Amino acid sequence: MSDQTVDLLVIGCGASGASVAYEAIRRGLSVAILEAGDIGGGTSCRSTKLLHGGVRYLELAFKTLDLSQLRLVREALLERGHWLEQAPFLARRLELALPTQAIWNQAYYRFGLGMYDALAGRQGIGSSRLLSRQAMAQALPQLKAGLSGVAYSDGQFDDARLNLLLALSAERHGAQLKTRCRVVDFERNHQGRLTAAISEDSGGQRQRWTASAIVNATGIQADAIRGMADPSAKPRMLTSRGSHLVIAEELCPDGLGLLVPSTADGRVLFMLPFFGRTLIGTTDESCGVKEATGPSEAEEQYLLGYIKTWFPTLQNPTVTSRWAGGRPLLKPAGADLDSSRVVREHDVESLPCGLVSVMGGKWTTCRPMALDTLQAVEQQLACQLPPPTAMPLLGCAETAALTRQGLLEQRLQLQEALPDTPHRTAQVDHLQSSFGLEALAIVGGQPAAELEPLSAVIPVCRAEVRHAIQHEHARNSTDVLARRCRLAMVDQKEADALSPAVETLLDEAGFPIGDQTGINLTLNC
Repeated sequence: MSDQTVDLLVIGCGASGASVAYEAIRRGLSVAILEAGDIGGGTSCRSTKLLHGGVRYLELAFKTLDLSQLRLVREALLERGHWLEQAPFLARRLELALPTQAIWNQAYYRFGLGMYDALAGRQGIGSSRLLSRQAMAQALPQLKAGLSGVAYSDGQFDDARLNLLLALSAERHGAQLKTRCRVVDFERNHQGRLTAAISEDSGGQRQRWTASAIVNATGIQADAIRGMADPSAKPRMLTSRGSHLVIAEELCPDGLGLLVPSTADGRVLFMLPFFGRTLIGTTDESCGVKEATGPSEAEEQYLLGYIKTWFPTLQNPTVTSRWAGGRPLLKPAGADLDSSRVVREHDVESLPCGLVSVMGGKWTTCRPMALDTLQAVEQQLACQLPPPTAMPLLGCAETAALTRQGLLEQRLQLQEALPDTPHRTAQVDHLQSSFGLEALAIVGGQPAAELEPLSAVIPVCRAEVRHAIQHEHARNSTDVLARRCRLAMVDQKEADALSPAVETLLDEAGFPIGDQTGINLTLNC
C-alpha cells in the first residue's frame, strides 16, 4: 500500500469539497481530494441551476420572525453577486416573473421583492418591477390568461462546470485529485485522533493518505463518513429529494422565467428557460440516501400537473430529461421531518477524533461554507493560515473586467477556428460558456473533423470529448454528456445517441467502459 502525506485531505469533490480545496490551495496548504465517483457527480450537478438568495426563505423569515432565515438570504445574495461577477461565462442574470391576480397580491410581492433587492446591497443585479397583464402575456404567451406579475432577478448557472473548474483550478495549482476513489477506513494515533485515511480505487488498489487535517465534504453521505470516524457520532443529516423535468416545449420564449409562489402543499416551483426548452423544478420529498437521485413517478406527475395548470394549452408536454438530487439538510433538534421548512443553513463540526465535517448549506453559499471549514482546519493545525493569494478560476483572467474583455476578443478567434456550419455561432457560445478563456486552446489547431458539432441540441465536438477524457477526469459517457457538457440534462435520447461515439473515444484513450454503457442520470457516479 502506497503512502501520501498532505496538510489537508478533503473527502468529497462536490461543490463544498471543491471549494474547500480551492480556498486551501490559495492559502498555501498541500491538499488531496478523494472523490468516490465523478467530480460533482452527486447533488452538485442536480440543482435547479439557480444562484439565488431564496425568495421562499425571505418570506419564511418575515412570517416566522426568524433571523437565521434572513441571514441565509443575505449571505446567498452576496454570493450570487460574487459568482456572476467572477465567472461571467458560467453564470448570467435571469429575470423571473412571480404571477399575481389581485392588486393587493401584487403589492404584497412587490414589497417583498423590494426587500430582496435591498438585502443584496451593492451586489444587486437589477430592481424588481411590476408587470401588467399585457406584459405577462407577451413574455409568457402560453401562460393562463388574466395574470399580472412582479419581475425580479436572480442568477442562472452551470452547476457541474463551476464545480469542475473549482476542482481543476485547485489541481492545476498543486492539489492531488483522485476520482473513483472512496475512503474505506481511517487510522488513528494512541489518543484516538485521526492521522490518515485509507482509500480504495475502482481496481481495488488501496492507498494511505496521512494528513494533518481531514475534511468530510460528502453532502448527503456525511453521516456515513462521520460514523466511520466515530461510531458514537449521532446522525445529523436529513435528505430531501428535489426532482426536475425538462420539456421540449419552450414556455419562456423571451427568456423570462416563472416562479409559482405557492403550490397546494406550500412549496414553490420554477419554470425556467433552458437551452430553448423549459426546466421545471423542484419537489421537496424526504427520502433515504439511496432514493435521492431518481424522480418518482408521483413527483413527475406532480410537476406535469403544475405545467398543465399554469399553461393550460399544453396538456401533453414532451419530457426530454429528468433528474433528482438529494439536498443535504441539517436535522433540526426535536423537529419532525418536514424538509420543506428546514433552513438551508450549514454547520462545520469538529469531532473529538479530529474529523471536520461541513454539512448542510446550498450551492450558492459554497464559498462561505469553505471559509468556515478552513477556520476549523486552522484549529486542527494549531496555526493561523496565511491570507489567500490571487488564483483566478480556470477560464478566467485576473479581474472580472479582463475576463469579459478577453471573452469578447476570443469570440472572433473562435469564429475563425471553427468550421463553417449552421451551428457555428451556437458552438462559439457553447465553448465559451464551458471553458471561458480556455476555449481557444481546446479547439485551436484541431482538424475540421474534430470540430464538427456532434449534436444540434448542444454542439459538443470530438475535441471537447477528448479534452474531457484527458484533462477533466471523465471516465464514462455520463461524465462527458451530463456534466462536462449538459446534453443529457437537456435531451437524454440525444445523449444516448452520442454515447457510443463517446465510449469509442474513451476506449481509444485507454479507459474501457466495460458494462457501464449509456447514460444514467440516477447514479451518483
